[in-house]
Amino acid sequence: MAVKSFSLGAAQEVTGSKHIFEVDGRYYMIDCGAFQGKRKESDTKNREFDFDVDRLESVILTHGHLDHCGLLPVLAKKGYKGNIYATPATRDIANLVMMDSARIQAHDAEFLAKQASKKGEKFTWRPLYDENDCVATANQIVSLSYNRKMYIGPNVQLEFFDAGHILGSAFANITINPNPSEPEKETRLLFTGDIGRKCKPIIRNPAVNMPAPDYIYLESTYGNKLHDNHDIAMKELVRIVRDTCQKKGKIIIPSFAIERAQELVFYLHLLTDQRKIPVVPIYVDSPMASNATSVFRVHPECYDESVNEAFLKHHKNPFGFGSLSFTTSVEESKKLNKMEGPMIIISADGMCEAGRVLYHLANEISNPKNTIMIVGYMAEDTLGRKIFDGQKEVMILGDKYRVEAKVEKCNGFSAHADYNEMIEWLGEIDTSRLKKIFLVHGEKDQQQGFKDHLANAGFNNVEIVEGEKEYDL
Repeated sequence: MAVKSFSLGAAQEVTGSKHIFEVDGRYYMIDCGAFQGKRKESDTKNREFDFDVDRLESVILTHGHLDHCGLLPVLAKKGYKGNIYATPATRDIANLVMMDSARIQAHDAEFLAKQASKKGEKFTWRPLYDENDCVATANQIVSLSYNRKMYIGPNVQLEFFDAGHILGSAFANITINPNPSEPEKETRLLFTGDIGRKCKPIIRNPAVNMPAPDYIYLESTYGNKLHDNHDIAMKELVRIVRDTCQKKGKIIIPSFAIERAQELVFYLHLLTDQRKIPVVPIYVDSPMASNATSVFRVHPECYDESVNEAFLKHHKNPFGFGSLSFTTSVEESKKLNKMEGPMIIISADGMCEAGRVLYHLANEISNPKNTIMIVGYMAEDTLGRKIFDGQKEVMILGDKYRVEAKVEKCNGFSAHADYNEMIEWLGEIDTSRLKKIFLVHGEKDQQQGFKDHLANAGFNNVEIVEGEKEYDL
């Protein structure tokens, strides 16, 4: 039985996760994500995506972030009619994310067409897919709960385990066995997707109870970095809120609409209740974050014990309290720019390349009373990365702005495990059969550093996956 693998994205880079393993000539795809980052470059890479769907047996979706699900509608448009396996919560999150992406593309097409018309130029750009394509793709998603086994092809079995990254995120445990009566001859693959962190609010810790894998495809976003611990992050959040409120400024937090937004609301609610921060208006200015929060409410099977108890036993809603408002309309969003501080605005997009956060940054980034709070990963060459790196002047919506607002970096809220946390996780799972670790989903310097850290921890057979290179298993 021949088993091979290769990657069409997230190989020596972050975003665009598309990993394929081949069993006797049939393909199985793990994630089909969009490239994110600088808009023009990402758009080009997403349009170049090509794949022979005729040999594709099944698709497995580890979680609902755009860089893992964003090209599923393109795959369907290319003729893929088979099943897409995901946890129930991932199914709902992915539906939101894909539909949001389709709407953004439609808005971009309309905007670019107007710009071209004004200049008398021919307009040729078209969205990769529309909302109808997303609906068709959603109908292909088959829900599979955690710790339930299902055959997804001849001799190929899938089981999901909780990855602790975002709501519904999963490790995909694959067992390939042509003869179930001879388990010693089976091949086991473990695709981590993105690994979460211990002791995060809302969702559970990453699972450690999987069968011993032969090969692990391991993410490496923070392969050479350490996060602040939880207590330090909370103290930093308290300091930032207090300092900015004293100046009657605004705190602008570019945030991913799923998980990070809900987590920040959870923490701000907690700190307000504990009277560690003043009562200050908090606005979640993102329609998708509002919708995602609704999805959180209907998936208690993903919560950790403390949140489950708050929801189910005491009927407390950690995603809603007196100081919090969700803005959905464009008019409501625009009003925030005219209001005086202090206030906190949590707004998408997390990398500052699209969405309402651009307008808040344009209005607030040159005011020294304000704070721009960076809480997550920023891809290379994005506006968020430029602000994160301390550039004094940036381009926003075609205009130059001086960065006079205070830029605060609070990396304790990342949803990705750092290298120490990933090595700790590896030490807790059964690695008695482990033959090799393949590193994916990380920038080159992070992966090389991670490979060195893994070697120091006793994991010597580690390979950094190259794009489109085929590996025999």
